[in-house]
Amino acid sequence: MDADAGEDADRAVVGAQLGREPRAFRRVAVRCPFGRPAVTEQSPYDPGGEPFPTTYWITCRHLVAAVSRLEAAGGVERWTEAVAAEPELAASLARADDQQRRIRRELAAGETGRDGGASLGLGVGGAGPRPAGGGSLKCLHAHTAFALARPGYELGERMLAEVRPLWPDRCCSEPR
Repeated sequence: MDADAGEDADRAVVGAQLGREPRAFRRVAVRCPFGRPAVTEQSPYDPGGEPFPTTYWITCRHLVAAVSRLEAAGGVERWTEAVAAEPELAASLARADDQQRRIRRELAAGETGRDGGASLGLGVGGAGPRPAGGGSLKCLHAHTAFALARPGYELGERMLAEVRPLWPDRCCSEPR
């Protein structure tokens, strides 16, 4: 299969996982143990120039549901408090935000979209500048996707440690 056919096949799977056409899809960044897309990398801007501030996006239905359960159980507030209380987590978040900004600028390759490039300075999950101590987290999905795509992000990896099992027993993207 040539690269274009593989990208088209991945885009089709991602569209089925999301239930819609992906807006700013660039490539699959992480695959599940079954070889299907689990995390995708997005362009900083969609084809119309609208900002797409989330660089890494979870598409695996199992992971989306598992992280949603963490959020519903107060995970955003709990992890925000952990970042404020643990300097190493605040430092991990700051490094990830800096890395996210570098990645977005590289992916933009000089494009500035309809926002004149303002969104290129956003951190993980589209977060703006954070106050000392980390500020409030927005979306655990973005942090866990970043951790899967960019290993070494301690905060996101600690969130992922709460997802059990990390992967389902059978592929959640296959027809039942």
